[in-house]
Amino acid sequence: MDPPNLLYFVLVNFLSIFSLSSLPITAIIPKANVSLSVPPSQLVEHLCNGKAVQNRRFCLKALSTPKVIAAMDKTQLGTLIMKLGAANSKATLNVYNEIIKKPGSLQALKALNCCVEAYKYAIFSFEMVSSELVKDPQTANYDVAVIGPEVGNCEKELINGKVRAPQLLARNQFMKYYVSMGYEITSTLELENPNYY
Repeated sequence: MDPPNLLYFVLVNFLSIFSLSSLPITAIIPKANVSLSVPPSQLVEHLCNGKAVQNRRFCLKALSTPKVIAAMDKTQLGTLIMKLGAANSKATLNVYNEIIKKPGSLQALKALNCCVEAYKYAIFSFEMVSSELVKDPQTANYDVAVIGPEVGNCEKELINGKVRAPQLLARNQFMKYYVSMGYEITSTLELENPNYY
């Protein structure tokens, strides 16, 4: 890249990041077949190629925001992933709460309530992990990993309750992707900063 083009590229990215930095991170539910609008950083590429990441295309798309691309280290990237996971959990919780308001069977209501609790737990865990990344990556790794089984229980309850809502199963799948991304980054941080007790 020519020096003037590089300077232009850096300036545009800086201004984009600066202007977007005041915006809250919103829930991202990318479509897997959409092309990437911003090229991923090496940090994001490395993370999305990790063993624990369940869907590389989802990972690259979810982490293609200017704020994530600007992450300078793995801890910043981890914090942003946890914020995205929490935002996605909140958006999904809102969907579950809306569906609960509609009449349905007792069995379906039980399943939906199970999912509401799972997503409340996911929100709490993602937010807690953000604060643990620096001080205790081992605990952060555990706390993000246990979100997955909660979402798995939600899925089982939906199936057993005969809740026919493909959008809920899709959202649960997205949550599993966020959990796998969180697990990958916390595993990496744990290996780089092991706790000695």
